[in-house]
Amino acid sequence: MTDEEIVVDFALTRLDNPGLELEEVAELVVRRMGTDRMLEFAARNLATRDELRGAVFPAAVEHVLRVVLTLRGPID
Repeated sequence: MTDEEIVVDFALTRLDNPGLELEEVAELVVRRMGTDRMLEFAARNLATRDELRGAVFPAAVEHVLRVVLTLRGPID
């Protein structure tokens, strides 16, 4: 899954759940994607952080947030 696809899925999920915080939206995104994607995202996040292991779900959620906030760019 590309970063752009993550952002689109995140945006659509946020539209469906406007009252949620960013982390809660990321959690919904990760839950909807299934185990294989969750493992993929966790692996990407742990590689970015240069760590060998960590909890899968929180690491996957952090990856989704990192992608969304990175592509969002700096806030003026």
